[in-house]
Amino acid sequence: MSKFVNGLKRFVREEEAPTMVEYGLLVVVIALVVVVGATTLGGAINTMFGTTATGVVNNPTGN
Repeated sequence: MSKFVNGLKRFVREEEAPTMVEYGLLVVVIALVVVVGATTLGGAINTMFGTTATGVVNNPTGN
């Protein structure tokens, strides 16, 4: 058990630990932005294609 505690103390003291946490938080934020953007953009694209499909069905000759 003391090896684990000593390893944990060393991990916290080293400079790499905060950097890894910062990178982890950065990855989480980027993932959230991608999910929100894809959801928003997906809805807009779905609406656009729906409108286009309705226009084509209602006026197939282009007149």
